[in-house]
Amino acid sequence: MTLLRSTIFFLWFALVSAVLAIGFLPALALPRRVTVWMSRRWSALIFWGLRAFAGLDFEIRGAVPRAGVLVASKHMSMWDTLALYLTLDDPAVVLKRELLHIPFYGWYVGKSGAIAIDRKAGAQALRRMVAAARAAIGEGRAVLIFPEGTRKAPDAAPDYKPGVAGLYGQLGVECVPVALNSGLFWTGPLGFIKRPGKVLLEFLEPIPPGLRPREFLKVLEERIETATAVMVDEGRALLERRRSK
Repeated sequence: MTLLRSTIFFLWFALVSAVLAIGFLPALALPRRVTVWMSRRWSALIFWGLRAFAGLDFEIRGAVPRAGVLVASKHMSMWDTLALYLTLDDPAVVLKRELLHIPFYGWYVGKSGAIAIDRKAGAQALRRMVAAARAAIGEGRAVLIFPEGTRKAPDAAPDYKPGVAGLYGQLGVECVPVALNSGLFWTGPLGFIKRPGKVLLEFLEPIPPGLRPREFLKVLEERIETATAVMVDEGRALLERRRSK
């Protein structure tokens, strides 16, 4: 049943993505806010499909941060980007530059005001990221970064990169850590399988500005990994209860 429901959701995902991507091509020539509106509608439709076809819902915990902050999130699946983009209301998402080369998707991501970084550029990439992030903060937007740089399985060892500490130190704003357990439900090869249940996402206690880089990374990792472990246990208990019925 899970495979069937996942297949139906995939068809919904493909249909919605194709219709909006083609139908809103003129938005690429219009002000950025038009693309942002379209992207949020797309995300909302995807979550509707998850509930209706895959039986997968979600719960947001903690206080959704105000604009003008750095948000550093655990990353387990594509679900995370969609949920945070919708919940934070027009964040500037830090992502790898290669994604901008994907037809349609990359065009809209670039137009939406994402912060694309070239990981091979070293210190120059950090300077460009900081400049773009400062501009976004100045516009009253939140800056969203996944500090491990890539998706991690629920039980994978953490690997927090120093880039988030550099960004935190240069911006001088508080950092809101985010924990989640989406990898338990959005899973399988290429994330095809969608298990029914409820994804948990929690905005944790903000980290004030002014910490030294090493201290900041330690606090950030401890808060995210501790809360994530609790959520993973909670999600696994939910899945086990469903299997035992």
